[in-house]
Amino acid sequence: MIKTALLLAKKDLTIVLGRSAGLCQALLLGLLLIFLFSLSLQNGESLSPHAASTMFWLASVFCQVLIFQMLYAVEEQNGARTGLQTLPCPLQTIWLGKFSAGIFLLLASQVLFIPAVFVFLNQHPGEHFLYALFGIFLTDIGICTCGSLLGALCTGQSGKESLLSIILFPLLIPLLLSAISLCSAGLLDLHNPPVQTARIIQWIGITLAFDFIFSAASLLLFPYLYHGE
Repeated sequence: MIKTALLLAKKDLTIVLGRSAGLCQALLLGLLLIFLFSLSLQNGESLSPHAASTMFWLASVFCQVLIFQMLYAVEEQNGARTGLQTLPCPLQTIWLGKFSAGIFLLLASQVLFIPAVFVFLNQHPGEHFLYALFGIFLTDIGICTCGSLLGALCTGQSGKESLLSIILFPLLIPLLLSAISLCSAGLLDLHNPPVQTARIIQWIGITLAFDFIFSAASLLLFPYLYHGE
């Protein structure tokens, strides 16, 4: 199952990276959000770490929506989706392949978003920056788990693509609140003392709980959504 999922992920990455226009659009959207928000700052002024973290996750989630729209759109041509449904493996393998490709593309996008936050929003790494990076990875697991599940529901018919963001954002609110707190704890705050490590561990635990819930729900529901039942 894992080997087949990795092959499907490799196939999706080859197609998406070969059609670089869609990926560039997702990257530019995220960078544009961060840059436009920086225009509201005066010379030498910086955002609070919490506000900067919020902008980072807004850019990441909008980018993720476009990524999963691309990943599922590649199967809608020439009946490729029907072909995947006939593979001699559980349908959860397709979900795992989409998840693997999606999290790779999202992490690659965030490699650009993080320096953009430092440069445009005048932020600096803080004492708990490594915890923040770990929190980003855990949060990416959760949002890509949801994206790979709901992408199967919201792709394939005219007008359905817009449903992905409408359904996805409310589900991700609790996870994003925890992620914003984690990331802001990893940025230098000149006006407040560093966040206690115990509080950061608590946020990591909340993120892990959401990852587990989203993963279990995705493994259970994906076959029904992918068949369109």
